[in-house]
Amino acid sequence: MKYYSSFFILLLLNLACAQSSSKPITEVSQNELNSVILVDVRTSEEYKAGHLENAKNINWYDQDFAEQFESISKDETIYVYCKKGGRSAKAQQLLDSLGYKKVVNLEGGYDAWSTQKK
Repeated sequence: MKYYSSFFILLLLNLACAQSSSKPITEVSQNELNSVILVDVRTSEEYKAGHLENAKNINWYDQDFAEQFESISKDETIYVYCKKGGRSAKAQQLLDSLGYKKVVNLEGGYDAWSTQKK
């Protein structure tokens, strides 16, 4: 019983340390984006067609997707976005599982952002 109690407490602590969240991309300011690691998880073709300023392109479909984050500290705040929000939500979950402490999925993706900017 003691083992299960310790395991449960550790599990809760681990979940509490991960600070994943989501926010609508249309509610994010450029100043906010300049203070985080901004990652566009779309394909290089999608990225070349248009992307947010200062975004780094790491394609969700790349076989070495996770390895491309190794140069980024797990303590950094990372904002991820894609076309509409599906791939970035999956990327957020993966980064959480890898121990990144603050990953934010920008809901609505590039489509919502580019529509707002028109």
